[in-house]
Amino acid sequence: MPDQLDEAIRQNAIGPKSASGDAGSMEQHLLPHQLAVDRYLESKKAMKRGRGFRVTKVVPSGAV
Repeated sequence: MPDQLDEAIRQNAIGPKSASGDAGSMEQHLLPHQLAVDRYLESKKAMKRGRGFRVTKVVPSGAV
């Protein structure tokens, strides 16, 4: 899926923002929005793999 998503973003960046013809018209999402969705999906995938970034408090053992 990442290869397909990368290819879709690349194709959308190369192509026109909007186009119209006899059959109708179409408009793509803005590239910053596409990149934000890609970043969101990648972070979601990272959370599934290893729980992402985790902050814990380290308590040293021994007498104080």
